[in-house]
Amino acid sequence: MSTLMRDVKIKPDAPHTLLLQKHADYISSYGSNDDDYEYIVTEYLRLSGVYWGLTAMDLMGQLQRMDKDKILKFVKECQHKSGGFGACQQHDAHLLYTLSAIQVLVLYEAVDSVDIDKTVEYVSSLQQEDGSFQGDEWGEIDTRFSFCAVACLALLGRLEAIDVGKAVQFVVSCMNFDGGFGVRPGSESHAGQIYCCVGTLAITGHLHRVNADLLGWWLCERQLPSGGLNGRPEKLPDLCYSWWVLASLKIIGRIHWIDKDKLLSYIMACQDEETGGFCDRPGDVVDPFHTLFGLTGLSLLGSGEVKPVNPVFCMPEETVQRLNIRLQMN
Repeated sequence: MSTLMRDVKIKPDAPHTLLLQKHADYISSYGSNDDDYEYIVTEYLRLSGVYWGLTAMDLMGQLQRMDKDKILKFVKECQHKSGGFGACQQHDAHLLYTLSAIQVLVLYEAVDSVDIDKTVEYVSSLQQEDGSFQGDEWGEIDTRFSFCAVACLALLGRLEAIDVGKAVQFVVSCMNFDGGFGVRPGSESHAGQIYCCVGTLAITGHLHRVNADLLGWWLCERQLPSGGLNGRPEKLPDLCYSWWVLASLKIIGRIHWIDKDKLLSYIMACQDEETGGFCDRPGDVVDPFHTLFGLTGLSLLGSGEVKPVNPVFCMPEETVQRLNIRLQMN
């Protein structure tokens, strides 16, 4: 018995051109009021939010509108004695926010403003005997953390601080029969985890361990009739997968396997014509997370209105080129 496909319908009057200036205005004003309810309740991910907003602004060519000194002061205040970074001041250090911190510092060419040796020590201390990484001192294992650790150290030019061979072996052990990857060995394939694992292999020079055709087919099956992409079977489309899925396809050289025109239509429809910003599905509330990934999706599709984005690090390509990082891509 077949099941109904879950999808959305795009209205005929949905936006079909990029509202670039509205998006820049939305991001530049976001969080300007410290008493705003939305600002207060997002404290638990604030440092990542700073990274999303700054990267979006840089891709739109408007990074100069952001308060660099205030941002760098905040990042420094989030670093722990361990060397790791928390989501906000007085929050526990975690690999997720440590990567966001390093990405922000790299964007501003301010890596030397924090104790990087301690950061490298923190990241390497979280690697386990099987090559996996804990996200923090509390022990959760996830392939997201493998990517965060490897990406952090690659951006800092310090990959030698970990056992790269074991890190690769753990990621490869999470590969499934469908070509995808899960959070741990035996876990369900998911587009977000696939991006993390493929990115890890691209950074470490082991992308050849991926079956590009098999994985590419699974990723292409994430596209729905609306043009949007989901993260796994039987789920609704979500704009953020215009990054996780599309970046993975770009890395393995299969981005031409999807319907670009239909995806472009879906991305444009997720804009808010009044406030600026992008949302997960047409008509929903916008946020900086989906705004970044709407823009990066457009960049990967070849839009000339935003800067080229690096599909591994989710940073402007010009920034990654400046660091002379060598990546294995198909």
